[in-house]
Amino acid sequence: MEWLTALTDLKSMGIEWATFAMFASLLILLLTGMPLAFVTLLVALIFALGWFGPAAVPLITSRIFSFVNSFVFVSVPMFVLMAAILDRSGIARDLFDAMRLVGGRLRGGVAIQTLLVAVVLAAMSGIIGGEVVLLGLLALPQMLRLGYDRKLAIGVCCAGGALGTMIPPSIVLIVYGLTANVSIGDLFTASFVPGLMLAGLYVVYILVRVHFNPAMAPIPEQGEIPKSERLRLLKGLFLPGLVVFFVLGSIYGGIASVTEASAVGVLGVTLSTVVRGEFSMGLLIGAAQQTLATVGMIVWIGIGATALVGVFNLMGGINFVSQLITGISDEPIVIILFMMAVLFVLGMFLDWVGIALLTMPIFVPIVVSLGYDPVWFGVVFAMNMQVSFLSPPFGPAAFYLKSVAPPDISLGEIFQSLLPFIALQILALALLLAFPGITLIEGL
Repeated sequence: MEWLTALTDLKSMGIEWATFAMFASLLILLLTGMPLAFVTLLVALIFALGWFGPAAVPLITSRIFSFVNSFVFVSVPMFVLMAAILDRSGIARDLFDAMRLVGGRLRGGVAIQTLLVAVVLAAMSGIIGGEVVLLGLLALPQMLRLGYDRKLAIGVCCAGGALGTMIPPSIVLIVYGLTANVSIGDLFTASFVPGLMLAGLYVVYILVRVHFNPAMAPIPEQGEIPKSERLRLLKGLFLPGLVVFFVLGSIYGGIASVTEASAVGVLGVTLSTVVRGEFSMGLLIGAAQQTLATVGMIVWIGIGATALVGVFNLMGGINFVSQLITGISDEPIVIILFMMAVLFVLGMFLDWVGIALLTMPIFVPIVVSLGYDPVWFGVVFAMNMQVSFLSPPFGPAAFYLKSVAPPDISLGEIFQSLLPFIALQILALALLLAFPGITLIEGL
């Protein structure tokens, strides 16, 4: 019964030591290799019983129910399913081939072509895993074959694939909107220009690098593309462009909500596979299984994080941490920078879903009290998560690329290749902090 006695002593610790004990418990359990979802659930249960007793358990379950019962959350599996169908179709391959019309004889053209494909794929699906893998399968071998610098080719594939974090319909922004209780449509509108700005920084970086070092990107020897071939390549742009137009157009035009637009996207991608003659039950079943695995992970992390934040809030922990953060400085921007530093460190070790659900209930009220727009902060958060997707030691984009890269490309080389792109992401983040108007939000 010693464990029961220890539980009942938790409240006597006070919120200061209880907060330390909670985060220490999270860290120790995560180091054992236990999944984040189960760690947060276990810690939430222990502290709920120790602080309030068994009566607190129904409060946790009601909070979890309100999270998974959100109507907007339906859009997450829809966009994931859309990405899974894209993975299994030839749409991305034809889109990449069609971008040859853009690259042409430009030095670094294939790398820029890869980034343009990444932007279109991001606007179609909103998740990064499939995009990084697709670019690793399509673009990386071609750039290596043409003699592109290995680090440049690797960095372009990883950084381009991670653009789904910023460019609507981003799953990161959807989860942030659910957590912060802000309009997801407004988040999509605010993030569009910053997402394109980041892609533009990548393009400028490539052009500058290859200008001063032409050996990094040899110009491919190719003749004039015949008119018949141009028409064939243009067809590869039609279906993806149509899907993007209907998904984002229906949202920005006020015709459909984000949830309804996600269903339109799934229908559009599915019909595209039918038109192309690629649709089959095997494709649909495989995409459904991939969707279940991805969404299951997101839901379990969400359940655990929601339970933990709920218990911590009832304990008074959120108020305690908020007072600590606001006491750092009288300058609002210093507090925002501190939050960015916390997110940056957490992004090196935790999944973005857990970061959003654990930190945003604390950060967003502070941001609002400082006079900042929570929509703007959502875009800043998404830009910060861009860095987390690439940063060592657990940057997921690097592991996704490693799974499809040639065997002679090591994980260390991939992370080393990402350093210039991480610097560009930090530059984009700094621009968002310095010039909030980039998000086109009025009244900041």
